[in-house]
Amino acid sequence: MDISIVGLGYVGTVSAACLAASGHRVIGVDVNPAKVEAINAGHSPVIEPGLTEALAQAVESGQLRATADISEAIRESELSLICVGTPSQDNGALGLAYVMRVTREIGTALRGHPGYHVVAFRSTMLPGTVEGELIPLLESESGRCAGEHFGVAMNPEFLREGSSLEDFHDPPRIVIGELDERSGDVVLAAYDGIEAPVVRNVLRHAEMLKYVDNAFHALKITFGNEIGNICKSADIDARAVMEDFCLDTKLNLSPTYLKPGSAFGGSCLPKDLRALLHHARSRDVEVPVLRSILPSNELQKDLAWQLIRQTEKRKIGLLGLSFKAGTDDLRESPAVQLAEALIGKGFELAIYDRNVSLARLVGANRSYIEKEIPHISSLMRGSLEEIENFAEVLVVTTPDPDFMHVARGEFDDRIVIDLVGLLRDDPPEHYHGICW
Repeated sequence: MDISIVGLGYVGTVSAACLAASGHRVIGVDVNPAKVEAINAGHSPVIEPGLTEALAQAVESGQLRATADISEAIRESELSLICVGTPSQDNGALGLAYVMRVTREIGTALRGHPGYHVVAFRSTMLPGTVEGELIPLLESESGRCAGEHFGVAMNPEFLREGSSLEDFHDPPRIVIGELDERSGDVVLAAYDGIEAPVVRNVLRHAEMLKYVDNAFHALKITFGNEIGNICKSADIDARAVMEDFCLDTKLNLSPTYLKPGSAFGGSCLPKDLRALLHHARSRDVEVPVLRSILPSNELQKDLAWQLIRQTEKRKIGLLGLSFKAGTDDLRESPAVQLAEALIGKGFELAIYDRNVSLARLVGANRSYIEKEIPHISSLMRGSLEEIENFAEVLVVTTPDPDFMHVARGEFDDRIVIDLVGLLRDDPPEHYHGICW
């Protein structure tokens, strides 16, 4: 395949070298003549282990060359990867000046392109940028229609400095946000021979995924640092603690809990987090990330309340009361707190949870419901049918499969608010998800 790489910084140079090594014919493009000269001489303009050797081999074999003429590169390729920078502005906003300039130049070059060409952006951009700003610019400058005369894709990179060549050839996944299937097919062909899971979705999905990755990486680093500071204050080896923490790949390093939805609750997470924060304060250790978790969790609870309030209905059926499915634990359950808020605002409320029955509860859970929330226990119903016959709004708080039939129901005007994603893949007519 003939591929042009626009922008020969870190990502562009690595991409050019690796694609050439994969057998593609690559044309690098940059406005900086020094970078163009360096590439054509087989030298890397950036420092990265193994990159100069890979570039030298690619140039010597004739698989890679560089130019300052973007029109030439677009005209002689079927796919262009846009790798220019998107630096922060003074106010923190994303700077799109380089991307906009290059997009305008590519649009002009597409006027004279002899065939179908796909423009794939690797530059990091916020969701909606490609669709809302760059595609219209390409169409206006080219006089052609995206999806018909040329393709558009978002192909974010996940390269780590210091191991980028290895990351390119052995990635955790290949992500393609595509305007249409034809656009995505061309981008995917560039990675032929690379074994990795392939994610194909809409443009803004791919744009967002890059930010999710980087935000989580930043969070992990800061989390590790704050835990380290607490450990040091208690004369504990923080590195050893985190090494042992990472041995747990069922919960700690896994997809577990990384599912948008309801707030967390239960007898462990809130209690233990408060204790850790108190411990840090007692030792004068600042932990702003850890300190922000509980307030953020409260905001998620408020989102659920706002969804109910906006329905302007008064009869609410709660499907689930425990803090998660498969348990009868009501301590610090977000559903219990939601029920108390609804009662306080004068809503009529009925609740069903097959695991929560006063006749069956024993020990701490029975004591909790009798002493702390006796007013809520009187609102419990013995069957789903009772909830179905009562409620104008059904609120799903735990992913119990038994709730699916009732939530879909046969009542066209019944509103369903889903806090856990139970019905996300096949929603009823009047449906609202908490964050989808």
